Amino acid sequence: MIIAVDGPLASGKGTIARTLAAKFALPYLDTGSLYRATALAVLDAGDDPADAKAAVRAAQGLKADAIDESRIRTADAGAAASKVAVIPEVREALYKVQRDFAYQPGGAILDGRDIGTVICPDADVKLFVVADAETRARRRWMELQAKGDTISYEEMLSQTLERDARDAQRSDAPMQAAEDATLLDTTSLSIDAAVAAAIAIVEKRQKA
Repeated sequence: MIIAVDGPLASGKGTIARTLAAKFALPYLDTGSLYRATALAVLDAGDDPADAKAAVRAAQGLKADAIDESRIRTADAGAAASKVAVIPEVREALYKVQRDFAYQPGGAILDGRDIGTVICPDADVKLFVVADAETRARRRWMELQAKGDTISYEEMLSQTLERDARDAQRSDAPMQAAEDATLLDTTSLSIDAAVAAAIAIVEKRQKA
């Protein structure tokens, strides 16, 4: 079984995907980590994330098993990730990594922004997780504050809106819900309620 979980930043898709992976005993890949790691490699090299050549070079040299989770989860890495993600050649370089993971024996669960539309258009279950921008910005801001990041809420909201626009408007694999995806709005849901709703959606699809 392949489950695709898409949606914008801080919608809750990552927590939902990880929980579904545990519930249904499936390997899990946060595809956003690939773009964050690529962006961080560009920044570490002293290059501009919007520089296509530098970004493609970083993507082609990426080692998925060597990603430093603590370093890629900063606001700066996230902002840079959305810049490298609009570069078609970067997406092409990371496409095979994601496809190979998804189509391993027994299936997998992946979360991102184009899993149900590009990476796994034939996924057995597709979720598109959303929440309003203010709610998502506050969730992410509180998470970063807990880690010692000094970004302000206003700056986080601005970055959230910018990333939403960039992800939705890019020419290659824009963020959008697949026609057969089930929409899950988590704006007013606790994480437990959101996870329960997601599990119910998967189980309903299994029975169907």
